[in-house]
Amino acid sequence: MSDPVVTRTAPRSPRARAGAWLFARVAGSQGLANRARIHGAPGPRWFGPERPIRRVHGDAAMFVGGVRALLLQSLHPLAMAAVAAHSGYRGDPWGRLQRTSTFLAVTTYGTDTDASNAVERVRRVHATVRGTAPDGREYRADDPHLLGWVHVAEVESFLSCHQRYGARPLDRSGCDAYVADTARIAEALGVIAPPRSTAELRQRLAAYRRELRATPQARETARFLLRDPPLPPVARPAYAALAAGAVRGLPPWARRELGLPEPSGPGALIGPLAAGVAVRGIRWAMAPDTPDH
Repeated sequence: MSDPVVTRTAPRSPRARAGAWLFARVAGSQGLANRARIHGAPGPRWFGPERPIRRVHGDAAMFVGGVRALLLQSLHPLAMAAVAAHSGYRGDPWGRLQRTSTFLAVTTYGTDTDASNAVERVRRVHATVRGTAPDGREYRADDPHLLGWVHVAEVESFLSCHQRYGARPLDRSGCDAYVADTARIAEALGVIAPPRSTAELRQRLAAYRRELRATPQARETARFLLRDPPLPPVARPAYAALAAGAVRGLPPWARRELGLPEPSGPGALIGPLAAGVAVRGIRWAMAPDTPDH
């Protein structure tokens, strides 16, 4: 009697293992199924393959941009109060990241129908989020003014980090086109007249400046993001490099508000250099794997 045939799965390369680990953390247990649907479902999209939003949101520089966006967004006391009370970012930080990354992927790459459904789900959640901030002011997550702040802080962070760490930075017209692309999603979420160029984006950020300050909640969020991230020891050095790039990319006034040290001397260069190395490492890990020959 002959021996049974044993089928063995070829071991994955270090690149594939690292990429799978990263993807699982960012996309969650349903990540593979979601990715197949987002990219494979037939139908028209909000954004064609040539649109800059696809280039920006598909680049590893988003890992720096995401941290920067969270730090900057925390400086609006009402937005921060809503996040602290309702988002569960401390109890379930990975869940929040996975929901956010899935929303970005669906609205950037998914079909019109899936993108619209994703926006509607977020709007339903926003309609239930309301409360009172520690300073006594009331807030609601569907307030167009607060939605506008979250949007401009996010877009400015994603774009600035892409221009510094992205594999293919955009030219000036491409940057304007990226801001215009994101305005479509913002309007669907309830933002009134979102900026559609980099000049308008800068003006809108400046208009919010007088409302921004670091509350105790904002500083606690910064400590959580920068000092106590829920990561295994092996991943902490790379994350520290990404966080250093995020902090270095903040406007000086934002660093001062959050009580973050002002980079000086060699430290002013080390942070961006380390972040660049980490971004390139993520890009390498997330690239499609090829079999060894």
